Amino acid sequence: MFILRGFIYLLAVVGVAQLISLEGYASLSNASYNEHSLTEYMQDIMAFSSCVLFFYAARLDKKLSMAATLLAGLMAMMFVRESDSLLDTYVFDGAWQLIVGLILAYLVVLTWGRFIEAYESLKEYSLQASFGIFIGGFVAILAFSRLMGRGAFWQAVMGDSYMRVVKNIVEEGVETFGYSLILIAAIELVLVCLKRSRQEKEIYHAQSV
Repeated sequence: MFILRGFIYLLAVVGVAQLISLEGYASLSNASYNEHSLTEYMQDIMAFSSCVLFFYAARLDKKLSMAATLLAGLMAMMFVRESDSLLDTYVFDGAWQLIVGLILAYLVVLTWGRFIEAYESLKEYSLQASFGIFIGGFVAILAFSRLMGRGAFWQAVMGDSYMRVVKNIVEEGVETFGYSLILIAAIELVLVCLKRSRQEKEIYHAQSV
């Protein structure tokens, strides 16, 4: 089963890479990879899906509930941040900051007076394979993609042949891969929580007999 799951993830990531290349093939040198590109839309979808899956995991397992809720809140904030241009256009300028602030306030209220519970839950999460995958994706989005997308670096490397779209492809491509890893981490956490929930029910039924 684990081999099949790994193969499915491999195909999924290959599919993501192919979708990233579609705009390039379609628009050639006119490709922009901006906030209204297929790549950006994939990031939005994966961020939102990860948020939903983490919330679902929080309902399945008590020990991991707090950790999963915090992760869901984090992904909700990242989803809102990725949708900033849409919010600025159709809601009001700066709407995403307000929404992110409200989500952050909710998480602070949620953990207020429950820091030990939150710590223990996060510690329990750190023992799961999902943790390493999540950290890898998170670092890829917040650090690696930004470092690889530095305009000064690409201008130095490409000189007079500098094309901003090349920088954008690398930065957005790495960022999308990071979101792919986080989505895989969310799926893995749900699978773990489902398994643990099923085991707890089996133990409960066995003790009741």
